[in-house]
Amino acid sequence: MTNGHNKKHLQEIPPRQIVARHYVTFSDAALITTIATSTHQYLHNKTGSHTLDAKKNHRNPLRIALLLALSPAAAFASTPITLETITVTGTKEPRPVAETTASVGVIESDKIDDLKPGHPSEIMGKVPGVHINVTGGEGHMAAIRQPITTSAVYLYLEDGIPTRSTGFFNHNALYEVNLPQSGGIEVTKGPGTALYGSDAIGGVINVTTRPAPLRPEAEATVEVGDHGWNRVLLTGGTTKGNDGIRADLNITHSDGWRDATEYDRQTATLRWDRFLENDAIVKTVLTTSNIDQQTAGTSRLSRDDYFNNPTKNKTPISFRKIKAVRLSSAYEKEDDNTLLSITPYARYNSTELLPNWSLTYDKQHYTTENHSLGLMTRYRMDFAPMRTRVIIGIDLDHSPGSRDENKLTTTKTGDIFTGYSEGDKTYLYDVDFTGIAPYTHVEFSPSDKLRIDAGLRFDYIAYDYNNQLTTLTTGKHRRPESTTVEFHHVSPKLGASYAFSNNLNGYASYRNTFRAPGQSQLFRQGQAVNTVDLKPIEADNFEVGLRGDFGRYRYEASLYHLKKENDILSFRNTVTGDRETQNAGETQHRGIEVGFGSKITDTLQLDISHSYAEHTYEQWSPKTGVNYSGNEIKSAPRNISDVRLNWHAKALNGGRIELNWEHLGRYWLDDENSHQYEGHDLIHLRANYYLNKQLEVFGRIHNLSDKRYATGASFSQFNGEEFAPGLPRTLYAGVSYKWQ
Repeated sequence: MTNGHNKKHLQEIPPRQIVARHYVTFSDAALITTIATSTHQYLHNKTGSHTLDAKKNHRNPLRIALLLALSPAAAFASTPITLETITVTGTKEPRPVAETTASVGVIESDKIDDLKPGHPSEIMGKVPGVHINVTGGEGHMAAIRQPITTSAVYLYLEDGIPTRSTGFFNHNALYEVNLPQSGGIEVTKGPGTALYGSDAIGGVINVTTRPAPLRPEAEATVEVGDHGWNRVLLTGGTTKGNDGIRADLNITHSDGWRDATEYDRQTATLRWDRFLENDAIVKTVLTTSNIDQQTAGTSRLSRDDYFNNPTKNKTPISFRKIKAVRLSSAYEKEDDNTLLSITPYARYNSTELLPNWSLTYDKQHYTTENHSLGLMTRYRMDFAPMRTRVIIGIDLDHSPGSRDENKLTTTKTGDIFTGYSEGDKTYLYDVDFTGIAPYTHVEFSPSDKLRIDAGLRFDYIAYDYNNQLTTLTTGKHRRPESTTVEFHHVSPKLGASYAFSNNLNGYASYRNTFRAPGQSQLFRQGQAVNTVDLKPIEADNFEVGLRGDFGRYRYEASLYHLKKENDILSFRNTVTGDRETQNAGETQHRGIEVGFGSKITDTLQLDISHSYAEHTYEQWSPKTGVNYSGNEIKSAPRNISDVRLNWHAKALNGGRIELNWEHLGRYWLDDENSHQYEGHDLIHLRANYYLNKQLEVFGRIHNLSDKRYATGASFSQFNGEEFAPGLPRTLYAGVSYKWQ
């Protein structure tokens, strides 16, 4: 858009083109919703004619861009306009979900505002096939087309930028982003497209930041709850001339419901949108998080303690301290048929950990940290024939890091660890991670109803490892000599979507991806004979899906078959409890995911998410005499369901009451498939009420029936059956005030 555009000319531009040309530069899944709300409020607070004169407002081009991003009709309308769901993750640019060739779940910012989740598990279940458990505080493990796992099979993004380097994956990645104040969440299930590389096997989770508001506004939310829960959320911003600013602050504390499980977090996000004179936009985001947690997490108890003494924590000495800083500045310049995107970024991640899970067999205290410098560039070209779009790009990431690990001597009182002292160093090394990945993506429409896309990505990954200690070839803490390890992989993708009607579309796709071993898998050798020669995981995913939206009800269904070769698994000796990392032969993951939503009445909404999956070892014999081929993978529930009934009554003055049923099916506790967790069903209740336009009161009750359930469970001959008890009935309440 140029400042010289006049109203008449804008009205001649098709609404879809306006959306494509101006919303795209912000790269926010929830931005259209935000613009719609802000525009509606802005226009209704004006008197007289609702016209927009670009020349008259040339000193405020950012506001003009935001207003016109809807469409000319929306800019001059007096009522809000509803737009189709938009996703940005698949191609790194906004596009209708109806044209994507993958199963994508989008959670908009207004849903996040309504739920005000205290943990990712409270909202992520809205997406079919997604289960997030709780490991203490806001820690979590995910199950998305995979077992409930800590493995590096998911790619976590903030505004499309990986929150961590591939070499330094953390399964708790969502507590390093400001999820309750985010602008939206997107989950692309299965392997990432050709635009994403290592890690994106089970899925890609992209959390977006919120853009600046059009007018000055601020909001303060204060929340208290059982078990010492306290949270303060502050946000505010404005747009003036060429600049829009928003700042968010999240301060959370919990005493924890189990013994010695205190949790603290401080997270701040600052976003600056700058509209340049050449019609380009620069989005700069700074996010910093500090997390200090005593971790019971998945600290598991015997069956007797699980039912009769669930607050017991056998590892009160364990802890986790996280520091994360991310700075990015995305430049995007769009002309009629092209888009240039250049995003440099910097990251710092530090994890200090005394892990509770290994105190019985490998007592350690370690710190890993890394600094990152990266660059993501992308150039898009559009051609009139067959609505052809070509995207080419390259991602660069250089992340020097280190690991410093000490052996511990611990003291116990009964079965509870009560103290420790530092011993000899077991690992001390530096490691530089380098990633270079060019890619291309093409899509076109041979007919009005058919859309085809294809892509190809080449990844080069290298680790430069420098051992600061002596090389060890025996014992439980073997250390490889200094070396360089390289990986190469080509990831193809092919897909097609077809519009059977305006309300019904389907898709089919094939996607290939890989996962390079992380630095700790390669160079923290343990007692394995060799880890430096670990192979990357390779994954092939075949998928078909159907999506329908008929006004009062909508549905989606996807059927997938995912095969992983050279899966990196941890073999646990059931007698000693020791673990060893190694490549498995092959694992298979297949299932069906179904989502259904219905507006039963004008005030009653029903949403159902369900998935059925089977996760099996096709080939895995970790040692002579042990063969798990044909067995189901442990911690892999077949059934995952989430049902939500919302009542939006006039009596609630714009608020709502939500009843949520969460179901997790049974799963095996061991690779031998000899012991099983029976699964659980939980009921949650949430409600909010607006006293006026500025003041909102809200509350939620977790586990309404106070059911005993496990967030994790396992079995070994060494420890027997063990269960990590989940949160009992817990009440939260708060108040939110908005200034405009």
